[in-house]
Parts: sequence; C-alpha cells; structure tokens
Amino acid sequence: MIRALAFLTPLPVGTTAPPDRRTLAWFPVVGALIGAVLGGVWWGADRLWPAPVAAALVVAADLALTGILHIDGLIDTADGLLPHLSRERRLIVMTQPDVGAFGVAVAIVVIGLRFAALATMTPSVLLLAGIWCASRTVMAVIAGALPYVRDEGLAATVAGTAWQPIALYGLIASVSLGAFAGGRVQEAAVAATFAGGLAVALFARKRIGGFTGDVLGAAGVIGETVALVIASAKW
Repeated sequence: MIRALAFLTPLPVGTTAPPDRRTLAWFPVVGALIGAVLGGVWWGADRLWPAPVAAALVVAADLALTGILHIDGLIDTADGLLPHLSRERRLIVMTQPDVGAFGVAVAIVVIGLRFAALATMTPSVLLLAGIWCASRTVMAVIAGALPYVRDEGLAATVAGTAWQPIALYGLIASVSLGAFAGGRVQEAAVAATFAGGLAVALFARKRIGGFTGDVLGAAGVIGETVALVIASAKW
C-alpha cells in the first residue's frame, strides 16, 4: 500500500523503495482514495465558490495529488505516439524533457474537458472515487498484460504481474462506487474509464509494441476524462 502511494502520488509516505509486483494489487485502492479526496475538495469548494471555480480547484488538486506525473505522461505519450516517427524515435522523444505541439494540444484539450465536465455536474465523492479507482485499475492491467518496451525504468519493476485478479476486483469496486453514486449514468461513466484507458494501451501496443511509464499515466488520464465527459452528458 505504501509503495503504491509512493508510486502514484508525491506524498511523503516514508519509503523510496521502487514498486514490486505486490504493489499493483493496491493501485485500485489508492485510486479510490485519491478520487475520494478530490470528491471532498469538489464538495467543499462547491459550497464556497461558483461551480467553475470549484471545478478548477478539483483539477488543480488532482495535479497536486499526482505530482503532475500522469499529465506529464500524457504529454510525453502524445509527443511520442501521435507524430509520424519510427519506433526507435518515438521512444527517444518520450524521454526528452521538452514539450512538443502534440503534447501541448492534447494537454489543453484534456484539461479543458475535465474542467468543463466538472463545472456542469453536482459534486459527488463516490463518482470520483469510482472513476479514479477504475483508472488505477487500468494502469495495473496494462502493466501486467503488455510488454514493457524499455531496457530499464521504474515501471519495469511491475511489468508482467498477474493482472486478472486485480482487474476483477478493481472492476467490481469501481463500478459499484459508480452505481452508489447515483445510478446507471454514473455506473456507465465509471465503466467507460476502462474503455478510454485500454484504447490508449492498444494504440501504444500498435505504435511501440507495449507500454512505458508514460503510457500508464496517459491511459489513466484519458480514461478519467472520458468518464467525466460521459457523466456530465444530458442523458
């Protein structure tokens, strides 16, 4: 649990040890905790400020709780996977610290969609807990199911983990939280997290043959964004 917190957040949890294969089993739990905290921020901010300000605070809180790690992964993944490049060049681009046009454009669109979706919904702690639980479950599934494409790296320590049990309990937990949040729309939104995240994984598999740590972050962020957009739809 502590290693999962250290891997997924910048919180000072008392360890600098890299994650191991047992760490992945705690990803859904940590995701649910992060989502619940964000839901609490959303609920409290909504009572003090207009909806757009509350939504902006939730987006900012998410960036803080993840140390901007996952949005950075999204940017690097966009810069590496979207342009017309060779596989080797894609992997090099994803390690470089500078940001390209693809990464900037994708980050602006994603952050804008997250803000807009949150600004049009009634705050729900359970909904965000379910979505973030699902997004971290997707990360665990990708790490276990796809090959790691680099020779070394932090994510290499969790590659090849048995992912099926994690997927099962993460799916049940996240969708249940969505159902408790208010019904079929929220339940469908949480389930869509898996579709969005796994779409990123399949795209990465096609482009570079597997996953990197950046791909894990991108899959989580895209999955969450898809879920928020669906949850805010006028059904």
